[in-house]
Amino acid sequence: MDIENIKNKNIEFLKSPKLSSYNFLALNTILILVLVFLIYKLKVFGISLFAASIAITFLLVYLFKNPKLGIIISLIASFFVTGLARYIPAPWGLSIDFILVLTYVAMFFKNYYERSIWKKSRSFVTILISFWMFYIFIQLLNPEAISRLAWFYSMRGLALYQWLSIPLIFMLFNTPKDLDRFFLLWGTLSILGSLKGLMQLYIGVDPFEQRWLDGGGAQTHILFGQLRIFSFYSDAGQFGASQALSFVVFGILTMYVKGNKLKKYFYAIVALLGLYGMFISGTRGAISVPGMGGLLLMVLHKNKTTLIIGSIIALASYIFFAHTFIGQGNYQIRRMRTAFDGNDPSLQVRLSNQRKLVGYLASRPFGGGVGATGNWGKRFTPNTFLANTATDSWYVTIWADTGIVGLVYYSIMILSILFVGMYNVMFKLKNSNFRSKIMAITCGMAGILVASYGNGVFSQMPTAIIMYISIAFIVNALKIEKEYLHK
Repeated sequence: MDIENIKNKNIEFLKSPKLSSYNFLALNTILILVLVFLIYKLKVFGISLFAASIAITFLLVYLFKNPKLGIIISLIASFFVTGLARYIPAPWGLSIDFILVLTYVAMFFKNYYERSIWKKSRSFVTILISFWMFYIFIQLLNPEAISRLAWFYSMRGLALYQWLSIPLIFMLFNTPKDLDRFFLLWGTLSILGSLKGLMQLYIGVDPFEQRWLDGGGAQTHILFGQLRIFSFYSDAGQFGASQALSFVVFGILTMYVKGNKLKKYFYAIVALLGLYGMFISGTRGAISVPGMGGLLLMVLHKNKTTLIIGSIIALASYIFFAHTFIGQGNYQIRRMRTAFDGNDPSLQVRLSNQRKLVGYLASRPFGGGVGATGNWGKRFTPNTFLANTATDSWYVTIWADTGIVGLVYYSIMILSILFVGMYNVMFKLKNSNFRSKIMAITCGMAGILVASYGNGVFSQMPTAIIMYISIAFIVNALKIEKEYLHK
């Protein structure tokens, strides 16, 4: 009893206004002293650092009050973390890890006595991605793996981000309003990306971007004297695929979502800028996003008129690119046209590299180790066969890093998610507007999965976070419709 009384008195003391005033005074004194020290020692940089610290502090306070903010911050950050390194060299990609982990911590404290919210993360997808994460983790024991640091950096895009993100989205971002917020944020950020790309095209790159080009970026981004636009994304490949995804998803929203005209205008602007952004990126593989997305739309919509019109557009597009020279004087059209050329030199190089990998991986069913290929392989194991053999494709990367075992499991995992979305759209969802929204992100996901054969876009920011949010809504669609929407 005495212990209980002491405990209650301690709680009362901690909550007392007197202590709060002391805390407030002490905190302000510390902040003023820190500010004075930073200004004295670091001048303008010190002021900037202090201001950033204050902003981060307020952000943390709001995050712990509303953990949903963590998903929103992750989405916004995913658009800028890779491009930011051109201006301020730092491992900005780790900020996504930090935000996601911090969101879990905020979730834990906010819902300490409400454990039911954790049940919302239960799904077959959570099980599938957990098994995938476990497989990637035990890759540390792969006898072919050479660098543990390469594993750490590579496994984040390969498995960690989706393992952290998707259960969080199930729990925190799971209402029709959240889906609309997702479209609003994504669309706004996509417009910013398009506008930045237009600035590079018509005004030119800034000094920091020029330094990046001079440091090696020009090898892949200036072809025949023409700049491949990359905006504030990691590269032109990611910019082109992301813009193509925006074109598909927001184009479908424009056509099929009824209601607010202002929203439809917004969707249409995002779609048109996305289409233009795809072309100016010079990313040939990006054209497969609207190709596959449009094909799936014809299937999911189950409408003869849509099927006929879509087939005519698809056939006309194929003939235009593959069998005519119309617009050949335009670099963007000329660049896209090479995607339909089976004798294209870069395609032949990719096929040659894949033939080499077939022989190398034949005796390595678990691959050469996570991080053995691509940039991480070149950085940490530069003298190995896998590091010096370009994979280009996302699936070839998975195959080379994790073997045929990993590739088969990953393919089953990702295709099962896509098929669930297709089935729900075709046969289960009844609310027309909500169905159209799920149909849009399902078609977008299908397009990105096809485009990832040519480039590793699925695992790169911001497409990765967009895909994880899309997956959560695709899988959770029936539950959301049942809980929030009337037929």
